[in-house]
Amino acid sequence: MLGHATKRVADKESSVEKHDGRRTGQIRFDDPWYDALASGWGELDSTGAPASAPAPPAPRAAEQRPDAASIYLEVQASAAFQEVRSRYRRFVIPAVIAFFTWYVAYILAATMAPGLMAQPVAGAVNVAMIAGLGQFLTTFLLTFAYARHARLRRDRAALDLRWDTQELTRGVGR
Repeated sequence: MLGHATKRVADKESSVEKHDGRRTGQIRFDDPWYDALASGWGELDSTGAPASAPAPPAPRAAEQRPDAASIYLEVQASAAFQEVRSRYRRFVIPAVIAFFTWYVAYILAATMAPGLMAQPVAGAVNVAMIAGLGQFLTTFLLTFAYARHARLRRDRAALDLRWDTQELTRGVGR
């Protein structure tokens, strides 16, 4: 029984060792994180055999093909990019101002009003300890709020810009 299970495990190949059987130079790539369809690899042609990736179109003239710098400058000047940046600024600038004000208020209160900070709240816990722990709490809350804001308001638009930029820069520099 144990020999049969060991034989099944030994018969399995790792994804690097798998070959398609026709040519030993062709390796099947079974990585679930590899986006085969986006790269054109792994699609089947009409006969059911793996199709070769389409060749990129040849440039018509050297002066018509933009370089990467001009493509990135064009994307940066686009309305979509400016919208992503303004959404970022509309969240980050007020958040930084609010957190920095809270931090400076804590430091000033600790140095200028030690009597206030030493006021007991509950047993050995005083105002300074509550405010200090509040600094940690606001850091975590700000991190959560930033991640949520990015996920809901910027990530999709930024991903679309990224895909567009990759499509525009494909073949540049070859």
